[in-house]
Amino acid sequence: MRFRAKIVDLACLNHFSQTGVHGVITAVTSSSLPPAGIINTIAKLAKTCILRLTVCKLYFILSDKVANGGASMWCELSQGNFFDEFQMEGVAAEHNEIYLEFVPENLWRAFKTAQSAKAVKIKLTNKHCPCLRVAVELPSLSSSSRIVTHDIPVGVIPRRMWNDFREPSVPDFDVSIYLPVLKTMKSVVERMKNLSNFIVIEANLSGEMNLKIETDLVSVTTHFKDLGNPPWASEDGYQSSAQGRDVESMAEACIDIKKLQQLLAGQQVNPTKALCNIVHKRIVHFILLHEEVSLQYFIPAIA
Repeated sequence: MRFRAKIVDLACLNHFSQTGVHGVITAVTSSSLPPAGIINTIAKLAKTCILRLTVCKLYFILSDKVANGGASMWCELSQGNFFDEFQMEGVAAEHNEIYLEFVPENLWRAFKTAQSAKAVKIKLTNKHCPCLRVAVELPSLSSSSRIVTHDIPVGVIPRRMWNDFREPSVPDFDVSIYLPVLKTMKSVVERMKNLSNFIVIEANLSGEMNLKIETDLVSVTTHFKDLGNPPWASEDGYQSSAQGRDVESMAEACIDIKKLQQLLAGQQVNPTKALCNIVHKRIVHFILLHEEVSLQYFIPAIA
């Protein structure tokens, strides 16, 4: 089991480390997220997460049990969009993947030192314990290089547990709607967070979305109109609960406002596409698509 990678392109380095996320939608454009961009987003959403390495892609996975009130996340990116060199050998020829558990905050701190770096090398090591070694080559006035090394402890996930970290399926939603400008939505949610721990998201198939909080002392609603509803059609003819639904009928879910605020706080640049799927009173599924990264985030409803 081996892994090593290298980033030389400064734009790719910044994209991977700062703020934003591209690939598929489940938290980047080269101008929106540096390695510190993507990692910063992940660090805001998860105290610990799984890094899945394959030959072509990297995945950041959070799989808290939704049934127990936990959020889950699936972030996917193509390694070729970020790394100048990328080599990996999985646990076996027939299972050419690696699953590592780590603390995103530790990786983000390592990449924060690389904002002006000439290059960054990442390597999986196992001297005293499994670690991701991040070696940052910094500019120097002399002919010799200055290299700062960070060893980030990781846990190797055994093959028998891999199925616990597979891509989540798109829920059978009642309403799917494009999100408003995330900066605006973030501002609204931050103000509401001072008034309540919970927020109701409701939307319909006429492009209308409302954000609501209700307490014994105050009731506040922010309305968004003309957002649009994405067309969902699949090759297998999949039909969601939205088919045949009254376009004016609202689907809603009451969720933890802190989890929503954490998602929005990690998005410094508006993604190429941002939408959410609502399963009435059960779950809200956010999908953020950037040019090279995709992020899915699931927040369960509170009864």
